[in-house]
Amino acid sequence: MESMNGLARIRGAYTTLSKKEQRIADYILKQPERIIHHTINQVADDLDVAESTVFRFCQRVGFKGYQALKIALATDVVAPLQDIHEDISNEDTPHEIAEKIFTSNVKTLEATRQILDAASLDKSVALLLSARRIEFFGSGGSAVIALDAYHKFVRSGLFVTANLESHMQLMSASQLTNDDVAVLISHSGASKDTLDVAKVLNERGVPTIAITNYAKSPLSKLCDVALYTVSQETEFRSEALASRIAELSLIDALFTVVMMRRGEDGRESLQKMREAISLRRI
Repeated sequence: MESMNGLARIRGAYTTLSKKEQRIADYILKQPERIIHHTINQVADDLDVAESTVFRFCQRVGFKGYQALKIALATDVVAPLQDIHEDISNEDTPHEIAEKIFTSNVKTLEATRQILDAASLDKSVALLLSARRIEFFGSGGSAVIALDAYHKFVRSGLFVTANLESHMQLMSASQLTNDDVAVLISHSGASKDTLDVAKVLNERGVPTIAITNYAKSPLSKLCDVALYTVSQETEFRSEALASRIAELSLIDALFTVVMMRRGEDGRESLQKMREAISLRRI
């Protein structure tokens, strides 16, 4: 699993880098917050090098590619912003704890927004819109996120499904085809249940979208496109818990774009859903 400390990786590898790679390293070390908002071609243009040179640099310092490096740098940049108020203690009042949780969630959302890759988002939307059937997969805490995704996308008029039990997931995955799309959600990207599903999907040639926190994870390698979250672990709260709000926000973004692209069809589907739900109101 990939360490998220990008600056430390670059500093540690600095003496082994070529002169050209050291120029890239210097550029990043001096202004990591700028890299978060730059595309790979912007960095290449600033340094007057080829995009392939920047890409190879990212791999040289231990990352899968430029997007993975941006995720690591986002964590490095956001983490120093954490102040003492994020260290929850037994002496904190309920209100103080609530404030710290809100602060942590806001930082998780901001860091995730900073590393959101437009090309990956566009590709994910295109896959969803072209799919005969969309199925959401997740295990443990991620199963709840998958269910929330189903709850949203069922309003779209698209054919969507979600199964929470691991055996049912494998059975359902075996019936999907290359006309369908599977969305796999896993914070670690290393959940055995989710990886087993991903392997079945790969064997079936099913297009796959991953939502995960780690760019260099088994799930990222197995999926066609990945959307990443960035979250920090605290003493009383794991990063998996902090990442949930970012995962939900990514799904909200996907749903909203899909609905807008569907135009009148999307509006009609949403209206049908609202009319059906209104029957439950007194």
